Amino acid sequence: MTRIIGIAGSLRVGSYNAALLRTAATLMPPGSTLEIASIRGIPLYDGDIEEKDGIPPLVEQLKNQIAAADGLLLITPEYNNSIPGVLKNAIDWLTRPPADIARIFRQRPVAVIGASPGGFGTILAQNAWLPVLRTLGMQPWFGGRLMVSRAGNVFNESGEMADEKIKAQLQQFLSGFVESVRS
Repeated sequence: MTRIIGIAGSLRVGSYNAALLRTAATLMPPGSTLEIASIRGIPLYDGDIEEKDGIPPLVEQLKNQIAAADGLLLITPEYNNSIPGVLKNAIDWLTRPPADIARIFRQRPVAVIGASPGGFGTILAQNAWLPVLRTLGMQPWFGGRLMVSRAGNVFNESGEMADEKIKAQLQQFLSGFVESVRS
């Protein structure tokens, strides 16, 4: 069984990216699962807090989830043409202490997708993640891209994906990513 951990980079309850992650969990190919992890409750990184109190339990839990998985799926919003601060903050915490970077990230397959109410999807945010992922030694998957634009037309009021064309694209993306993780 191929196990992927998925993290949405938005804390908003009605987030299109959280809805995209929930949909992805239902479209995984046979023999694979997508476990939804959360960054909610992770404090802002502060070296003084780390020195005084150590790594927060939520961060340790997320580190262990990622370390036990075969791959990581980041679902990123695009804020001001770049990556969301809350997701970058979580990644920063996950690199503490630096000795844990290899266990959590090194050689871990990763794919990035995202949804945006705008017309360009999350192309700039996805591109902005690449230097971070490379710095951590991850293996970004370049076999496909998924940038959901005009997300307000893709999801219904209940947060369910209502666009069958995008749903098919998501399913194809997930199949490709899982196949690359397995090989």
